[in-house]
Amino acid sequence: MDRASIQERFGIVGTSDAIKNVIDQARQVADTDITVLLQGESGVGKELIAQALHELSMRRHEQMVVVNCGAIPEGLIESELFGAEKGAYTGAVEERVGYFEEADEGTIFLDEIGEMPKNAQVRLLRVLETGQFTRVGASQQQQVDARIVAATNKDLAEEVQKGTFRKDLYYRLSTVLIDIPPLRERADDVLPIFETFLHEFSQEYSSSRKQLTTDAEDLLETYRWPGNVRELRNIAEQVAVLMRTEEVSADDLRPLLRDIGQASASTGLMRVEPGPEDQASGGSAEDDLRQRELLYRAILEMRMDMRDLKERIDSLMSNVGVVVPREVAERGDFPGDYDDFVVVNSEDGPTAPRPHRERDRRHGGEVDSMMRDVIYEVEESGPARPTRPRRDRPSPPDSEAPSSTEAEADTTAEAKIETDPATETPDELPTLEESEKQLISRALKRFDGNRRKTAEALGISERTLYRKLKDIDEDL
Repeated sequence: MDRASIQERFGIVGTSDAIKNVIDQARQVADTDITVLLQGESGVGKELIAQALHELSMRRHEQMVVVNCGAIPEGLIESELFGAEKGAYTGAVEERVGYFEEADEGTIFLDEIGEMPKNAQVRLLRVLETGQFTRVGASQQQQVDARIVAATNKDLAEEVQKGTFRKDLYYRLSTVLIDIPPLRERADDVLPIFETFLHEFSQEYSSSRKQLTTDAEDLLETYRWPGNVRELRNIAEQVAVLMRTEEVSADDLRPLLRDIGQASASTGLMRVEPGPEDQASGGSAEDDLRQRELLYRAILEMRMDMRDLKERIDSLMSNVGVVVPREVAERGDFPGDYDDFVVVNSEDGPTAPRPHRERDRRHGGEVDSMMRDVIYEVEESGPARPTRPRRDRPSPPDSEAPSSTEAEADTTAEAKIETDPATETPDELPTLEESEKQLISRALKRFDGNRRKTAEALGISERTLYRKLKDIDEDL
């Protein structure tokens, strides 16, 4: 098969001497089983040449197995390449057939061979020399007949000097070395390749055929193409989809060329600097830096505010109990110790009529209304806890009345509340509300106004302490 037929069959576009030399080398070694190493930058079309080597060989009726050595984790590459026996490692629940077994009598394409770990390189060298390998976890050797084509975007000779690639494996792989030149070294092929891609995408997306201007063609030919043919293909697809006009100029293409800054160092392309009218309107670089700094500062402040808001919400949510209507809490079958319940009037609950909800919003919201009827008692031992509201509560039956011993204990607990000697008189005792205020004031003074420590010392939640302080402020 001649060179033109190969190019037409495999879609290899170009008329430069560099691409002709690559095709001629591939034609010469395709009919043999010799190992071939394809070397070139990323995106130059190494897999396309490997496909041509397989299809032009005597093994074209068998499959070509493609293996990306850089995408396989180091701990799994040996089992992926050579297979593994059941139970060879954790998770090996069944027998695993490796890529070399799948490629038996066919071709295996080892892409990114320069990323292969050292331990896997040793086993690959044995396969190249003898055609034998052993599954992971097995002792019996197996024979395989597969042609090996490898590719890399690194200079393996330099990797050998660095010690990251085995010298003997390099010599074994590079029996025939085909060096595929980058697109910037064959500028004559840029426009034919671009026109081919543009025609394909125009048909695929049913868009009109675009025509390049002279300055657009010059821009494509002088651009460095760091992504090579892959980048050129992406540009052609964007032109076919995004451009609305029939004629495409250099100004239309320049925003699509992502590496235009690096290209300017060697191709004469220059960055577009702000014009006099832009500078007159305040578009200087210094102003841009200042605006960027302000934006960064605003974003940082917003992030800090969001973090504080999240902490406050978490604190509030951790202190919210279960809302229980008063009539449910006053039933005889309701548990006596309900620390996690908040007793509310039926008219103050979440299902209250609209006038009540409007009134609650005016007085601090629905949650404050729900918390208003909770009564806390300070007992002799243990933290404070909510008790059943006694206001407007009917007298319990005799069988449910508290015993005299419990009543005396409650009286003793209330009598033992510490009071301030300065305000206490010999003839009268302070009320429970006054004692509560005194305790809260003393605790705040002791902890220098730290509400969290005050709430812990008093045995109540921070939310309850906030509510009580609010009531104290309203009384004052």
